Amino acid sequence: MTVLHKDFLWGGAIAANQIEGAYDSDGKGLSLVDLLPAGDERKEPLFNPAKALSNHFDFYPSHKSIDFYHQYEEDIKLFAEMGFKALRFSISWPRIFPNGDESEPNESGLAFYDKIFDTLEKYDIEPIVTINHFDTPYYLAKTYGGWYNRKTIDFFLNYATVLFERYSHRVKYWITHNEINMILHIPYIGGGLIIKDEDNANQIKYQAAHHQLIASSLATKIAKCVDKDNTIGCMLAAGDVYPNTCHPNDIMAAVQKNREQYIFIDVQARGAYPNYSKRMFEELGVTINKEVGDDEILKQYPVDYISFSYYSSRLESGDDAINKHKSSGNAFASLKNPYLESSNWGWQIDPVGLRVTMNQIYDRYQKPLFIVENGLGEIDEVQDDGAIHDSYRIKYLSEHLAQMLEAVKDGVPLLGYTSWGCIDIVSAGSGEMKKRYGYIYVDRDNKGQGSLKRTRKDSFYWYQKVIHSNGEDLSY
Repeated sequence: MTVLHKDFLWGGAIAANQIEGAYDSDGKGLSLVDLLPAGDERKEPLFNPAKALSNHFDFYPSHKSIDFYHQYEEDIKLFAEMGFKALRFSISWPRIFPNGDESEPNESGLAFYDKIFDTLEKYDIEPIVTINHFDTPYYLAKTYGGWYNRKTIDFFLNYATVLFERYSHRVKYWITHNEINMILHIPYIGGGLIIKDEDNANQIKYQAAHHQLIASSLATKIAKCVDKDNTIGCMLAAGDVYPNTCHPNDIMAAVQKNREQYIFIDVQARGAYPNYSKRMFEELGVTINKEVGDDEILKQYPVDYISFSYYSSRLESGDDAINKHKSSGNAFASLKNPYLESSNWGWQIDPVGLRVTMNQIYDRYQKPLFIVENGLGEIDEVQDDGAIHDSYRIKYLSEHLAQMLEAVKDGVPLLGYTSWGCIDIVSAGSGEMKKRYGYIYVDRDNKGQGSLKRTRKDSFYWYQKVIHSNGEDLSY
């Protein structure tokens, strides 16, 4: 039985700040990640930039990354060889507006993306474009306070308008903000927020998120005015939160933790803050400062579809003493689920959780879904003959795709699937290269050494087969 429609968008996903390099070429300004080091040195500036950004580090992985800026033609050709129908990528905001507050864009930056679109069209690959993927210009963070400052809405809309007017004839699917709920967990790259110890962190994060929500709605309005066929999506860092036990307190704790991730998508999809937000904000000591007309803006311009990343489910207890035993994975703290295996980075592997999450999201919003990130970050070994046998990645993806198909059988409408890091890229969380997701191996190590040579892994040929069969052959 054919489960997926013939136009299902198979592909991969990348982000400008993790792949392009050329951090100061052709007029580009500094991105937030351009000041982040790699490995153990990265943790403090990522989570506490107020203390750490004044430091100088020996190595900044984003400065060259995998040099997609100069090697995009070779990489897109490899994507086409796999059979990609779609590529989700982001446009670098500081490449278009180096400081973020200029009135006119950097034409050299736009010219680069003109070439990206030309190459995608050559291979008949549909672009899925993220407008803001952890890539607020650093100047806006340093000078204005990032998204906490309402002025950033206007800066973003100026940037988004340039993209819509230049590329709407080439792009159908847009995503306004990458993983909007991550502003609560990694506020520096999520919102350009440099929060000091004495600040009310919750107030800053939720107020900044409100500004992102207004910006998303107004960008949706502009996109529809430019071209009525523009299709605008939001994006959630998803993964259902399970109760630790069947104790009612654990059930309620899981409900509340799920609301923490869904609150912003509730606004973007339904057009209003949910009823539960009133008590949530009161208990957090948060007051959302709105301007006249904000509620009407949110109501009038909801998104067309829900895109999301999925890497793992999570586990929550209603007992604070038990929750002290949480460990971190993908910036989310979670109790360890004894029924699940874990990756080398402590991310628990839960294919059925993808089906659960898809059903939960669709039941909640009744809008089409798009899986725009899913994958396994692991250490790959190059054999003496140059081969990379990544059977563990194939197993992970096959089991997740099988559950994706089950969710579609459940009645969930799904636009496409773009696996994360379809070519090895710099890790957002750790800045490492040894944490690899791709079907294509890139010869570069954690210190930036290597030839940057691209090599097809075993998973390359496996995914080629999956796409060719439209998901009917997941065997491995």
